[in-house]
Amino acid sequence: MAQNTFLDKLSEKIVHSYPDKLQDIVIVLPNKRAKVFLLEALKRQLDKTVFAPEIISIEDFVQNVSGIRSIDPIELLFEFYAVYLNITEKEKQQPFENFANWAKTLLQDFNEIDRYLLNPKHVLSYLKDIEDIKHWSLDLQNRTTMIENYLEFWNLLPLYYDSLYNHLLQKETGYQGLIYREAVGNINHFSNAFKKHKLIFSGFNALNAAEEKIIRHLLSAGQAEIYWDIDETFLNDPYHDAGLFVRRFKQSWREYHTQAFEWIANDFSKEKNIKVIGTPKTVGQAKIAGQIIEKLQSKGHSLDKTALVLGEENMLIPMLYSLPASVGSLNITMGYSSKNNPAQLLIQKLFKLHTNAINRNEKSYTLYYREVLDILTHPLVEPHTGAAKLVETINKNNITFFSLNKLFEIQGEATPFFNLLFERWDNDVKAVLNQLSEILLTLKSFMGNDDEEEKIAKAFLYSVFKVINKLINYAEAHPEMNSLTVLYTIYKQVAELAEVSFEGEPLTGLQVMGVLESRVLDFENVIITSMNEGKFPSGKTQNSFIPYDVKRELGLPTYKEKDAIYSYHFYHLLMRAKNVYLLYNTESEGLDAGERSRFLTQLEIERKPQHNLQSTIYNAYLPDKAYEPMVIQKSEKVMERLKEIATGKGFSPSALTGYIRNPIQFYYQRVLRIREVDEVEESIALNTLGTIIHGALEELYKPFLNKFLTVQGIDDMKALADDEVMRQFVLVYKEGEIKKGRNLLAFEVAKRNVHNLLKLERRLIEEGDAVKVLALEQTFERTLEDSRLPHPVKISGNIDRIEQRNGKIRIVDYKTGKVEKGNLVLKAWDGLPLDIKNEKIIQLLTYAFMYEPNANGMETEAGIISFKNMKTGFMNFSFKDGFDRSAPASNVIDSDTLGEFKTQLVILIKEILNPDIPFEEKMD
Repeated sequence: MAQNTFLDKLSEKIVHSYPDKLQDIVIVLPNKRAKVFLLEALKRQLDKTVFAPEIISIEDFVQNVSGIRSIDPIELLFEFYAVYLNITEKEKQQPFENFANWAKTLLQDFNEIDRYLLNPKHVLSYLKDIEDIKHWSLDLQNRTTMIENYLEFWNLLPLYYDSLYNHLLQKETGYQGLIYREAVGNINHFSNAFKKHKLIFSGFNALNAAEEKIIRHLLSAGQAEIYWDIDETFLNDPYHDAGLFVRRFKQSWREYHTQAFEWIANDFSKEKNIKVIGTPKTVGQAKIAGQIIEKLQSKGHSLDKTALVLGEENMLIPMLYSLPASVGSLNITMGYSSKNNPAQLLIQKLFKLHTNAINRNEKSYTLYYREVLDILTHPLVEPHTGAAKLVETINKNNITFFSLNKLFEIQGEATPFFNLLFERWDNDVKAVLNQLSEILLTLKSFMGNDDEEEKIAKAFLYSVFKVINKLINYAEAHPEMNSLTVLYTIYKQVAELAEVSFEGEPLTGLQVMGVLESRVLDFENVIITSMNEGKFPSGKTQNSFIPYDVKRELGLPTYKEKDAIYSYHFYHLLMRAKNVYLLYNTESEGLDAGERSRFLTQLEIERKPQHNLQSTIYNAYLPDKAYEPMVIQKSEKVMERLKEIATGKGFSPSALTGYIRNPIQFYYQRVLRIREVDEVEESIALNTLGTIIHGALEELYKPFLNKFLTVQGIDDMKALADDEVMRQFVLVYKEGEIKKGRNLLAFEVAKRNVHNLLKLERRLIEEGDAVKVLALEQTFERTLEDSRLPHPVKISGNIDRIEQRNGKIRIVDYKTGKVEKGNLVLKAWDGLPLDIKNEKIIQLLTYAFMYEPNANGMETEAGIISFKNMKTGFMNFSFKDGFDRSAPASNVIDSDTLGEFKTQLVILIKEILNPDIPFEEKMD
């Protein structure tokens, strides 16, 4: 650390003033984290071995003064609930999960009232009066029970406060505010009993009323000294927020009328390089911070003197991934919230799965596929469950909801870990907690010790393991934790407070810290991220029952004071730094967006002469082309595969149109044989609906193959249609849910489409059509031989329906989507395969080409029946010469038509088989 730091100055003063009494000194700091840095600074001042002074945080010191033990926040909630039940009429008592929602906020207000030594009766009755005026107090006649209950709540606040305060005092335990209030009451006794030589308060900024009273009492008694760390720039400017609190103390403490105010530094105005860097998104800031650290190292700067301060904690993980490999040692001195902790997210998913399973059907314990897959695909779980077959079966068979028995039946031989995850939960809270604890211990056993990532993963696991163990203790002590609902409510409350602590070497390597952890410390190089409004400073959040104007009147801190605290931390980080990098997100929209921090504007406006301040915007490098289309050259192996298709299974009409649409898709699906992965279809997809309708029509028409259709025959089909559609649904959609929601609508659509087709068929037969169905969903194939092709090519595919109608062959293709007659009119043969708009024409003509040898010279037509355009009926392919407008449109597919088509087909297949033409991705 540089020799001009506050802790160096403090150490020098202490060693110089009390050379022989170091062990009799008590040094009080704003937080615990600075202790190790202060000990190191003291070491540098000493040339012999001595006993170190006692170094303690302000919270621990006040606890010593009061003689009261601090209570855990969740334990406090339980104690408050016990008090609440004791003083609330039985019929008005709320269950714990409802109580916890408002009790947390109320406890925060009790805490503030006590820390600022306000009269609780005055404040709480004031709130009651406000609500009284606000809510209908003038219209006493029309008060409903709800209004009465609401106002009674405010009336009871003083009773809640007194009862809880006295209850905790009897147990010699308390929340922070109670401890502070009791410490103020006990300060005379503490002062009289104080045996050490001197108390030294160091590096403070904002003090609450209780802290102020305690410190001033000890100063007046000559038992304490206080050393501030404030720069004259902030202190002497009456409007500068960074000096707001210390300025107040300097002006209002009468002690400073007779003694010097120590210390006022003059470091902020000295020479500094300050770079303000804007870049899009959180990840952009992480990448730039990594580059800055690499640059500092390359210039010979020590990382021991470098602080990376994260303005928001969720930057930690992207930041760790962005640090250069040259960062050897690292010390993370910031709590990482459980919100993004993967182990905590797994526990939440388990709660969701099991509580929903009970709520859906307690007897059969019904699971939802997505909640099961969420757990099985969780990164901590996936490698250890051996559930690949289970996941595949769920996706393949479209299983949406299933019982616990079914899950274990599909899994077959389950591992002990799998059993732990999915064993049934009952309302036995202790058993559930022990099961969760066992899951976390099992996950730990899967991890090694060497890998850095695994060390971080273990820190995450340990944090949640502590939470579960706490809950086990609570469950023993508090019978009101008697259901999964209450347990989950409490789990969420505890998990919110559970921060992950990382192990590190505090004095070597890069210091990664949050804003509050930077208190009292000085660094030569400072990198601060998330310099955006709402992050730095944190914005106008107010989780309190006390309105803003009341807080102002009573002297309680508001967001104004919170901003001033952030301001002090920010400017203190800059005070003695030489190189400062301030990163912010330039995005004004999106989840992590926001305008740049006012602190940056303030720095620019109040720029000091020796500050070299530069502002830059970094944007990601954008290549000239956003994306280079993929090009796959046709190797020998590819050509072999193409020949294998051409002479074996053959090219289908859909394969040919797929090539026209995008050659790369053709390459993936036909050459490499990569098919789409099975996924559960929660809502029936259009192609699945099409399969169901095709299947139903095939089964209904089958008994009438090669017979002339009659009205009676169609009526017989109509009678069987609904049952057949249901059979096809079960066959195709397997175990998917079809009796409710969108799928029920899809089922009705399928039935309607089938009935509409039969209705059309019946009408046409009544009007005199003679119809004989010759083939249904039948595969036809034909070899295409041409001198322009390197070898004969098989064309093969399924035709939905071939019929003989009024002496003509008709090839019918069913489409579930909407097709217009205009899509089937061809105006010129040249360039037919070049335009994807012609895909339906190409399909129909390919079917006609395949069937031609079977047509026995009968006149042939081909067309589409579109279920979304049923009123048009059968729409046939037609050719209308675009150059000769007087020529009539022809619907007949004769040898001339097929000759023209064959030429175009050869051009297309020749391109597919040409080794010199690569598969090139189409971008549109």
